[in-house]
Amino acid sequence: MTSVLDLAPVVPVVVLEDAADAVPLALALVAGGLPAIEVTLRTPAALDSIRAIAAEVPDAVVGAGTLISPAGVADAVAAGARFLVSPGWTDTLLDAMKGSGVPFLPGVSTASEVVALLERGVTEMKFFPAEAAGGTAYLKSLGAPLPQARFCPTGGITLASAPSYLALPNVGCVGGTWMLPPAALATKDWGRVETLAREAAALRR
Repeated sequence: MTSVLDLAPVVPVVVLEDAADAVPLALALVAGGLPAIEVTLRTPAALDSIRAIAAEVPDAVVGAGTLISPAGVADAVAAGARFLVSPGWTDTLLDAMKGSGVPFLPGVSTASEVVALLERGVTEMKFFPAEAAGGTAYLKSLGAPLPQARFCPTGGITLASAPSYLALPNVGCVGGTWMLPPAALATKDWGRVETLAREAAALRR
């Protein structure tokens, strides 16, 4: 599979309360040009949502986010997740993600965490929480001493701030929720989601 960082400029970070919304939401995101979809394992509906998208939306590349345990990794892969994302990492969690057979983005927020992952042969990472951890200035500073590392910054990024992240050579894509406004999800306004996804997909790296 193409690197997760290269599928689209933006990876929607999806929190689903009802698995029945998974397929229409994924169809709207894919139609708008955002095929990589991270479903966070923060709700009871998450695994069923991943199963539904994997089975019914062939153009979507569905992943699982907020992974914090080997059991979560196993459940996500069994449900059909094609990539894995964690907010941080430990050796135990990293071993599970490495052994999963699918691409993964372990979360980092410090230079030491990046160096430790590079030591383990991992060059693609999630930078989280992006805005709170120093934003574009921090990522730019990491670029000179650690050019091997590439990132998907996530956390507090908006349509307005995304271009400044995507302009950095060590950023492949950003994660965000702005194309998933709560009001649109509550009213199942998938047309609105598709319009916002198209706007996000038009951002240039």
